[in-house]
Amino acid sequence: MTVTYTARVANARFGGFYKLLLLWRGSIYKLLYKEFLAFFVTYLGLSLTYRFVLAEDQKRYFEKLVIYCDNYANLIPVSFVLGFYVTLVVNRWWSQYTCMPMPDRLMCAISGSVHGGDERGRLYRRSLMRYSSLSAVLILRSVSTAVFKRFPTIDHVVEAGFMTREERKKYENLSSSYNKYWIPCVWFTNLVAQARKEGRVRDNCALKLLMEELNHFRANCSMLFHYDWISVPLVYTQVVTIAVYSFFVACLIGRQFLDPAQGYKGHDLDLCVPVFTLLQFFFYVGWLKVAEQLINPFGEDDDDFETNLLIDRNFQVSMMAVDEMYDDLPLLEKDRYWDASNPRAPYTAATVFLLHQPSFQGSTFDMTLPKEDMQFQPLEEIEEGLEPSRHVPLHLLNRLLATGPAPGSFGRRLSLLRHKNSCVSEASTSYSCLCQDTQSTDCSCGPPARRLPLSEVPFAAEQRGWEGGEEAGPWAPGRHEEALAEDSDLAQCSQVSLLHPDGAAPVASGFPSP
Repeated sequence: MTVTYTARVANARFGGFYKLLLLWRGSIYKLLYKEFLAFFVTYLGLSLTYRFVLAEDQKRYFEKLVIYCDNYANLIPVSFVLGFYVTLVVNRWWSQYTCMPMPDRLMCAISGSVHGGDERGRLYRRSLMRYSSLSAVLILRSVSTAVFKRFPTIDHVVEAGFMTREERKKYENLSSSYNKYWIPCVWFTNLVAQARKEGRVRDNCALKLLMEELNHFRANCSMLFHYDWISVPLVYTQVVTIAVYSFFVACLIGRQFLDPAQGYKGHDLDLCVPVFTLLQFFFYVGWLKVAEQLINPFGEDDDDFETNLLIDRNFQVSMMAVDEMYDDLPLLEKDRYWDASNPRAPYTAATVFLLHQPSFQGSTFDMTLPKEDMQFQPLEEIEEGLEPSRHVPLHLLNRLLATGPAPGSFGRRLSLLRHKNSCVSEASTSYSCLCQDTQSTDCSCGPPARRLPLSEVPFAAEQRGWEGGEEAGPWAPGRHEEALAEDSDLAQCSQVSLLHPDGAAPVASGFPSP
């Protein structure tokens, strides 16, 4: 019977496992005490023989043998071999349990897909469920000694009600040298097909669902059979067993306490009981015993699967689901939280403290920032980065503006420049004066109400040409309008402000290459 101690370790606390150490059923003491006593008695026998029976020359020879065994016993890789073996066995043990054929999915599919409140509809549902239970019983009696003792022959299966006498005749008339646990699954498929013809299964989607659930159930039965057939390779089990027991046979001699008067290294203390050797035996051989118990969980050990209990539970629940509960619904009514916008189930006095605990909102929910770091910054005040491959360097542009371009050359080129992201804000308060680049003594510069686009800024040399009536210059009034018309992007260009040409500050946020 499975030993369950989950409730005893529901809460972790100081010394929480000490009560588990006192359990006997399913404990390591119950598994190991015989081997432990045999090892300890053999060790004491050799120790007493060395101390009181052997002659002096025989003692010297025995002491050399003890030192030899102690030096070379650690060459046996017990931890390495045993660790991998136990890991393999534990994983295999849990996988076998997950492959137990449980009927819950199948019984729900049958109850919802095979219709009919009359006696024939009830017969269909109960027969389908009984066939699946029969398949599980046949495979379990093939792999579990406990189930085989309960149903040693097919007659016992018939008498238990899993199979009728007519079905037994058909089962035995099918001659096969292999395990025939799959026969009830075939009966299941034939009966479902007949129910589909009669309209008990109303559509092909429901038929498909039933077949899928049956195949899932049958696959679990098949996996149990294969786990029973394909064991852990025998050579692996033999290697581990030989490694563990040979190591402790060597320890029987190599861990003996020698006479301190002989002055052997590491033998300065003489004790009667090898405490740490006994602990090492308890851990290693106990680990091997764990693998020995779990390698076949379908026996009758304390921690083996309770297969007979599972058969009883599955048969009762499945029959109730497809028969008594078919088409049985409670009265539909409004729940107690029908009009509640924030429904919450009540708490008992033992759990009311949970109500006052804040719910988890996210890892950053409790983070705090300084007030100044939480202020939004206007986008126009954030200087955009320049792309070296597409923009004119600022220092070079300042130098070009300071030198005064020739008429009709630089102004024309500059009028065709386009800003990629089109923007220095109109709200910027910085402005510059171009009057110093000109020969004019009359300066009317001030904080402009509107910044001129770059294409409309008259540079020094071109302004002189403009004022002198040089219509051929690129900044002549007519040519200026033509330049604006040539590139539609200039009409939407951002407004820029040019600084003093002494190069003290950038002229603009950035200019694209022509």
